[in-house]
Amino acid sequence: MIKLGAAELRTTIPNPEELKKIKKNPICIILDNVMDTYNVGSIFRLADAVAAEKVILCGQTETPPHTRIKKASINTTEWVAWSYASTAVEAVSSIRRQVSGIKIIAIEQDKRSIPYDKADYSFPIALVVGHETLGVSKEVLKICDQIVEIPMWGVNKSLNVVVSLGIVLYKVAESLPK
Repeated sequence: MIKLGAAELRTTIPNPEELKKIKKNPICIILDNVMDTYNVGSIFRLADAVAAEKVILCGQTETPPHTRIKKASINTTEWVAWSYASTAVEAVSSIRRQVSGIKIIAIEQDKRSIPYDKADYSFPIALVVGHETLGVSKEVLKICDQIVEIPMWGVNKSLNVVVSLGIVLYKVAESLPK
């Protein structure tokens, strides 16, 4: 297991042999028009943390190389696999064709959503997160297998997209084989 300090994180890129040793988990993360480049970079860090297979950037989401994505990702864009799709609907359709039995779960507040801790997180899985203000598009919500949300008890009505994804990703990780 690679453990790096803050200074090393900003300058280190693992060698190909180290990367080959990391077993990727059957998790894909789809970004539906996530606009903030710091959020995009942080999502790459989350993808690396859970050894997700891939990140799919969609629509108006900025793509690497981008200085703010690189800074927030602390270079994880260099080894986390990613691709771009013109829309999240296209990304979901494509991944369904490529990965047999994949379960698509949106993280969104919606009348059809269930609590995130009650969902079936069977693998392979793709998690969809959306625009910081508008959320996951209605078209994508229609084609997802499930919609999950995180309960809110305070004044605020939602969490940052990265925080929401992190909470759900680590719930998903509880189902990974040890």
